[in-house]
Amino acid sequence: MEMNDERKWEIISSEYLIRRPWLTARRDHVRLPTGVENPEFYILEYPDWVNVIAITRKGEFVMIRQYRHGLGETRYELCAGVSEEGEDPIDSARRELLEETGYGGGEWQLWMTISANPSTTTNLTYCYLATNVELMSTQQLEETEDITVHLLTEKEVKALLVNDEIRQALMAAPLWKYFANINKV
Repeated sequence: MEMNDERKWEIISSEYLIRRPWLTARRDHVRLPTGVENPEFYILEYPDWVNVIAITRKGEFVMIRQYRHGLGETRYELCAGVSEEGEDPIDSARRELLEETGYGGGEWQLWMTISANPSTTTNLTYCYLATNVELMSTQQLEETEDITVHLLTEKEVKALLVNDEIRQALMAAPLWKYFANINKV
């Protein structure tokens, strides 16, 4: 199999169906390399996202807990947010951690870059590992945010993963990678 054969689709036409700050959807009429046409392929356009595995000097995981209306559930999550236009993803991650939790500082590294769904979404999620973070301020939440901060042990975070309590795949993936590589970090 040729690795450089990208088999890209040709866009015959494209139409935006909705353009809002948190939802942009378009319908593409595409032609596959086989010649088959699909007049209704839907794409969701989002800005890039960030999330952070933040661990304190004492080895506690800085987690947040919030209600997610799509599933109607309140769950533990990593701190996460949107990378603003023109903002470097690591700066977005540092900003989100400080705003949502009050934690900052420490040593940072890009942990992984993933996509929620490369078939229908245009953005990437940059996942960071921040170690030796410390409490630096109070939360600076947006009006629409209702987030509580929790310090969890490694054992508690593993239990959340094993028991399928972390529903957000973009957060579960970097955590699973962390625990798979814990002795290599």
